[in-house]
Amino acid sequence: MQRSTTLKRRLSCTDLESAKAMRSTLIQRPRAGSPLLMLSVEKDGCRSNNEIIPVLRMERSTLKRTSSFPDPEPAKALRSTLILRPKFGSPLLMLITEEDGCRIYNPEDGMVYETKSDFSGYRFLGSSGKWFLVVDSQLKLYIVDVFSEERIDLPPLESLKGSLYKIERVGENKVRNILYSDLSPGDPHTAEDLRGRLWVGDNKEDYVVVWHFEMNDFLGFCKKGDDHYREILTRTGVRRELRGVKDMVLKGYSLYVLAIRDFIRHLDLSGHGEDGIKDVSENHKLPMWMPSLSRDEQLRVNIDKISSSSESIAVTRSGQVLVVCSYELGNSEVHRMFHVYKRDPKDLDPKTYLTQLLEVHSLGDEALFLDLGTTVPADHTRGIEPNSIYFTRGDRIRHRNPSRPDICVFNLTTKTIKHSHNLNVKDARWFLPS
Repeated sequence: MQRSTTLKRRLSCTDLESAKAMRSTLIQRPRAGSPLLMLSVEKDGCRSNNEIIPVLRMERSTLKRTSSFPDPEPAKALRSTLILRPKFGSPLLMLITEEDGCRIYNPEDGMVYETKSDFSGYRFLGSSGKWFLVVDSQLKLYIVDVFSEERIDLPPLESLKGSLYKIERVGENKVRNILYSDLSPGDPHTAEDLRGRLWVGDNKEDYVVVWHFEMNDFLGFCKKGDDHYREILTRTGVRRELRGVKDMVLKGYSLYVLAIRDFIRHLDLSGHGEDGIKDVSENHKLPMWMPSLSRDEQLRVNIDKISSSSESIAVTRSGQVLVVCSYELGNSEVHRMFHVYKRDPKDLDPKTYLTQLLEVHSLGDEALFLDLGTTVPADHTRGIEPNSIYFTRGDRIRHRNPSRPDICVFNLTTKTIKHSHNLNVKDARWFLPS
């Protein structure tokens, strides 16, 4: 058996027919905590059974050194039995393409891996460590471990219990919500309309699932052991400034919601009562006001124009809520600008009338993964760059039209961005296996 370094040299050959003839049982033991990217495609699906098979050998590179990813199409010509044992906390990228299903890109070794089990037909809604919240075409929800065959079946959407709404099925692939007061039905929803967030505790001692149909006036959530979902109203009975959903982040039992009027709603879901919900939102009198763009940025916008923008939230390790604004610019070539803001503590003073957000110019020794809505410690040994934003898209909860991924890493210090223009995927998500 050859060692991994030897295999890398062999797989770098350009003769794909020769590559097809090569079979190896080498085991790759990636360092814990290195970023990976999971790829998901619709034809061949995503496979997993403690083995992730590399389907393409690329020139060794990391996000630190290159601004592009290779096209995974030639991967079809190469099959091996390498086993990927992900490093704890190292970033991976899950890729979803129109034709080839679900694949995982590892920036550390520059390889794309195909999972052994078939996850085709699933939509990936959110992740926590190695666990993903997925939904199939019949609107059945599961939590899956992408590195094994372990799967947790979740309650059916129709099990929702609340004061105002219930869910009923419309055929095999659609559901709709019914308002109890007058039994008026809402528009039918498919799996494409569902959004979600997931948190899984260490050793699976507990988990929390939150889901939402865009434009609906409620969320559904459950915890480990629940046989039904509980209702979280987002409009009726909610303070005016906290109504609606533009984005949300789930961090443990804390659910943070960016409301339509740019206030942050903070809910504690750890309770064990009938609804298990406690509103612990700060009592801000005025919304968050965005600072103006700099003069140079305004000139740039006048030239390139803003083609789309997004407003998201993230929560630091210390529990501080950040607002992340992203602007896509350009005519022939895509460009992107990022700004990170936070509330000024003085905004809680009832005498304060100027509530303009403070810009965050440094994350310190942390990196922000917007797909997860959290920051993590930077670690070069795991491939996590300090003071950087790992980005794929800013409209996870509230989709824009048209919507497309833009896989990149933005450095807040240097204001430089590394794109992945050559990766043709339908969707992508950064995740940190644990």
